[in-house]
Amino acid sequence: MSNYLFFKSSHIQQLSSTKKSHRFKKILSHTLAVFAFVFFTSLLFILYLRAQPLPNVVIPQSSQILDVQGKVIDQFYVGQNRESVPLKHISPYVIQATLAIEDERFFEHFGIDLKGVARAAVTNMKHFDQVEGASTLTQQLARNLFLNQERNWERKIKEAVYALQLETQYDKKTILELYLNQIYFGHSTYGVQAASHLFFGKDAKDLTLAESALLVGIPNGPYYYSPFLNMDNAVKRQRIILNKMVELSLITEEQKDLAIAEELTFQTLETSVPHHAPYFRDYVKQIAIHELGIDEKTFTQGGLKVYTSLDLRVQHIAEEVIQEETASKDEQLQAALIAIDPRTGHIKAMVGGRDYEKNQFNRSLTKARQPGSSFKPIVYLTALEQQKATAITKYKSEPTSFIYDEGREVYKPRNFGNTYANEEIDMRYAISRSDNIYAVHSLQEAGVEHVMEMAKKLGIQSELDPVPSLALGTSPISPLEMASAYATIANQGQYHKPLAILKIEDAFGRTMYEANQRSIPVIEPAYTYVLTNLMQSVLEQGGTGHRIAHLVKRPVAAKTGTTDRDAWMVGFTPELSTAVWIGYDKDKMISAAESMIASPIFASFTERSLSSIPPKPFITNANVVSAYIDPATGDIATSDCENARLEMFVAGTEPTSFCALHDEASTKQGIPVDEQSETWWKSLKRWWNE
Repeated sequence: MSNYLFFKSSHIQQLSSTKKSHRFKKILSHTLAVFAFVFFTSLLFILYLRAQPLPNVVIPQSSQILDVQGKVIDQFYVGQNRESVPLKHISPYVIQATLAIEDERFFEHFGIDLKGVARAAVTNMKHFDQVEGASTLTQQLARNLFLNQERNWERKIKEAVYALQLETQYDKKTILELYLNQIYFGHSTYGVQAASHLFFGKDAKDLTLAESALLVGIPNGPYYYSPFLNMDNAVKRQRIILNKMVELSLITEEQKDLAIAEELTFQTLETSVPHHAPYFRDYVKQIAIHELGIDEKTFTQGGLKVYTSLDLRVQHIAEEVIQEETASKDEQLQAALIAIDPRTGHIKAMVGGRDYEKNQFNRSLTKARQPGSSFKPIVYLTALEQQKATAITKYKSEPTSFIYDEGREVYKPRNFGNTYANEEIDMRYAISRSDNIYAVHSLQEAGVEHVMEMAKKLGIQSELDPVPSLALGTSPISPLEMASAYATIANQGQYHKPLAILKIEDAFGRTMYEANQRSIPVIEPAYTYVLTNLMQSVLEQGGTGHRIAHLVKRPVAAKTGTTDRDAWMVGFTPELSTAVWIGYDKDKMISAAESMIASPIFASFTERSLSSIPPKPFITNANVVSAYIDPATGDIATSDCENARLEMFVAGTEPTSFCALHDEASTKQGIPVDEQSETWWKSLKRWWNE
């Protein structure tokens, strides 16, 4: 009986053990099944999130226009000042401070920090209030990109889902870069780069530890912590961040103390945003949209960097000189100036009026202005090239009637003030005194169609009227075209299209456009050099520009131009071609005093712009020969000629005859022609050295 009971008891224990084993296996199986379900469900959910596109978001970024030195000319805000930069262009201190104060476990969680959520819940329960948040940096990014700032459960759930999507579709560094480029700093400014410029006037990569800690504290309350509005609060927040960085061993106590002691220099709200060269800015925008095909929204809000040819130093000089020279004049009197580097075609300065705020019309581009006598060098260049004239070609300066249009029309030009030499004059005299009769003679001899062709080759696109008065600049031309034409002469006949935009980069630094500037030879250098030499006479005694000769300390070739309503001074050095215009917008005549403003503007601008560059002579040409000539006869002068003048000629067009006095002297002395030429060259060299 006892054996039976023992067997039964053992059997019961065995059955119980078996049941427990089955139960354990069942629980384990169910547990594994649950885990497997959760795992595969989570995996499927993650794969689903990864496959789902995030909501479309277009973050407007401020496009910048930069000068040739990389200085900001202007920015387009459109309500938001924003500039994106890659993570490598952000100071490490900014990154460390951001992670320390916003999300110290950023590289450990998957978008939602469960540990942080639990900690925040406990803290909030203790205080019976929401005193600590648990949003990760990724959640903040999701909220700022895709959601609004409403506080409700629906938004929180969407925020968590979007945060998980961001984590599945981007790596941590990309998320951090996106966050730092879109976070709001107040004052319509987004992203650390724009904020760095706004508050400190420097790039984000150059921020110090002290500046970084203060900057990173602002987004927590852009109004409350702005140093422009609440400096004490901003400093307190900075110290909290520095202490947190010490706690996380990101910096040392010594570094913290040095940062606290650092004296920070802030921009002011009035000067933190640069606005320069407004007429040029509008011109650049016009080119980008209408010529390069960039739509306006992309140009203003696409975060573009537009690299231009403008030199802000030269631009400021242009604006200052115009203000100085027009300060005491009629408020309605307007001025325009445009300067081009002849060697490249780069526009270095552009002033379209005296006050952009009052009137945005860009007069440097308008083709409604008669250039007057400043057009004459184009006539003379044509005559030289056609070999219809040389520097010593003579026409009589007297009232003259010119027949044209196959005898059907008569043109009777007048000299300024009805003043005539009443004798034959040569091209040098005509250019320096701006003789109108000589200019019309030259045009008719060279052919008006050839003059128009020459103007086009030099870069003048305006429609020209094929009449004798064209020689006197009666066809309207823009200052930009005049500066470009003179630049081609200065560049020895090599034409460059005026260039404002050098390169455009998108928000990611990729090149969207890059200028491919080419020089085009349009005329032989010898002709341009001879003309340049002749145009230097304008600033000599008796020339129409002699009043400003004392202001110019370097070789300059120029030409004045005056009509009833316009006054011009256009000229060049080897480095700069400049057109200055003075006049009224309305149909109003300018006074004699007002017409004299253009020349000093040109002279002062040229000298001040090139003050750091030693004066350089114009480059000579191998196909140019020089000879002392007798102005009275145009023959080669002798040593007995008191008024002998050194003159330049394109090889083959120089005079070959000698004045009678020279012939007799050379015959008596038996001086060979070759030796005489050598003597002339020695004289030229001596003159040049002097």
